[in-house]
Amino acid sequence: MSVPQVSRGGAGDGTAPGASPGARRTPTRRRLFDAAVTLIAEQGFSATTVDEIADRAGVAKGTVYYNFASKNVLYEELLRDGIDLLADSLRQAADSATARGGTRIDALDAMIRAGLDFIACSPALIQLYVAELWRTNRTWRATLTSVRGRAQSVVEAVLREAVEAGELSGELDIPLTASALLGMVLVAALDWQSFQPDRSVEEVHAALSRLLQGRVGGGGQAPPA
Repeated sequence: MSVPQVSRGGAGDGTAPGASPGARRTPTRRRLFDAAVTLIAEQGFSATTVDEIADRAGVAKGTVYYNFASKNVLYEELLRDGIDLLADSLRQAADSATARGGTRIDALDAMIRAGLDFIACSPALIQLYVAELWRTNRTWRATLTSVRGRAQSVVEAVLREAVEAGELSGELDIPLTASALLGMVLVAALDWQSFQPDRSVEEVHAALSRLLQGRVGGGGQAPPA
C-alpha cells in the first residue's frame, strides 16, 4: 500500500539525482517510492531489481536513475521520506490536541491514533522500517538512525512538556519512554494488520489508549499482588 500523499514538488524542477530529503518531490518520484516499497516488502531488497521497480511504477528504467543515483539511494530516500511523513503526522496530532485544550497525555493519545491511521495506509513502509531497525550492517544505517531520531524526537518533546507541566514524574526516562511508546504503536499496528485485520482502528486505539493511561499516565489501578 502506498505512502500517504503529500505535495512535495520534484525532479523535473532541477532536483539532482540522489537529492537530499529536503528536495522537492514529483508524482514520478512518488510512483517510484510506492513501487519500491511494495516490491521490497514482498520479496526483499536484494531480490528487487531496478527494472522491476521501473516496471511497477510504469516508467522507463532511466527514469529511476534520473531521480536516484542508485537503488540504495532510492531506498534511503524512501525510508527518509516515509518516516518524515510519520513524524509530521504525529506532531500535527499532538499540536491539535493541545490546541483544543487537552493535556500532554491527551496529546500522546492523539499521537497513538495518528500513528495507527498512518500505518493502516502504509503497512509496507512500516514493515520495512521496523525490519531495518535490527539490521546493523546496512549501508544506509546512518540514514535510518537519523530518521528514527526525527520520529522519536516528536514523542520526546511531548513527554518533556508533560514532565515540565507536572503531568508525568520528573524521574521519567524520556528517551527510553519515547522509544517504548513509538515501538508499541508500530508493533501493535503491524500485528493488527497482519493477524487481527477484522478489528477496527477504534478498537486498537482504545486498547493502546488504556495502556497509555494506566501505565504512563498513572490513571489505572495497580495490578493485584
